[in-house]
Amino acid sequence: MRIALVSETWAPEVNGVAHTLSHLASHLVSKGVLLQLIRPDPADAKLDPLAERDVHVRGIALPIYADVHVGLPCRRRLMRLWRQERPDAIYIATEGPLGWSALNAARRLQIPVVSGFHTNFDQYASNYHLGWSIPIARRGLRYFHNRCEATLVPTSAQKQTLERSGYRRVSVLARGVDAVRYNPGHRDAELRRRWGAGPQQPVALYVGRLAAEKNIDLLAETMAAMQRANPSLVQVLVGDGPARKTIARRLPDAIFTGFQTGEALASHYASADMFIFPSLSETFGNVVPEAMASGLAVVAFDHAAAKELITDGVDGRLIAPEGNQDFMDAASELCRQPAFYARLGRQARQRASGLSWAHIGDRFLAHLIQVQGTQHAATHSTSHV
Repeated sequence: MRIALVSETWAPEVNGVAHTLSHLASHLVSKGVLLQLIRPDPADAKLDPLAERDVHVRGIALPIYADVHVGLPCRRRLMRLWRQERPDAIYIATEGPLGWSALNAARRLQIPVVSGFHTNFDQYASNYHLGWSIPIARRGLRYFHNRCEATLVPTSAQKQTLERSGYRRVSVLARGVDAVRYNPGHRDAELRRRWGAGPQQPVALYVGRLAAEKNIDLLAETMAAMQRANPSLVQVLVGDGPARKTIARRLPDAIFTGFQTGEALASHYASADMFIFPSLSETFGNVVPEAMASGLAVVAFDHAAAKELITDGVDGRLIAPEGNQDFMDAASELCRQPAFYARLGRQARQRASGLSWAHIGDRFLAHLIQVQGTQHAATHSTSHV
């Protein structure tokens, strides 16, 4: 069986889409699937050893977000490739120019396509002053996904939202977590010492991009409020992005580590006590189950992964979306109650330890097998937009 994965982003880029695809691709290969990878030129020009064929296409940086690259249109090239080495199914993870090229080529060749809905475009557009484009983008995204045999989303809430907006054939593919890597046992006293945190001193952690779409203003306000509530609090921010200088000015005592990966990231999680995550732009948010598996008390909005995984007051704190003051109050109250945040962390670990990437990978493969041999009606007729 041969599967083509098409994505504008791939490891070692640090984001939720690349993280999820890395796990899914590894699982496919472990099951004997031949993997074609179609992506923009990586900075290091290296081929991914997982892939039978790793095809690099020309890419450009987004004008509003230089760290993000999209592949340029290449339908004819993909048609030549897939006529010679026809995949049994194609998974398109991103709806950029490369994704559209892949979908158009697949429709012409009648190869079944499964798509992923990984990005909350409305939130990104609003944060980058592109609100005027939202109605156009909504129609385009609905048209794109309705031409696919299936669209996979990470949560039941996202499925309901898309179906209300006219999306068809939407299924839930949840996300897993590596509960061996992300484990309270990786707590590192030496790392905490370098942060200036004593054994009983609380550490509040954030992991993710430092960018407007992550609700970074509320993150800064919340961290500052927590420090006022408990002056011994240590603030650690893992990640980088265009808002780093701004948030560093607002949080002069915070520790900025840059991006961390692998065992280092696992140690950063496990060496903290609370995880503060105010973002509302995620369709899921892999950092939430990673923090939970690491034994942290999570403060997050009732949205995406947190909505699926957290019961408020049992294994984390869950705040109604847009309740900014409630979010700051909950985090400030939590950092004054070490017994409470320790209990939430223990329960969070128990909740997250049952999430398995192997199970998610099996379901992903089942979706790809299910669509083989099918032919979407959009091959012969125009989809409604």
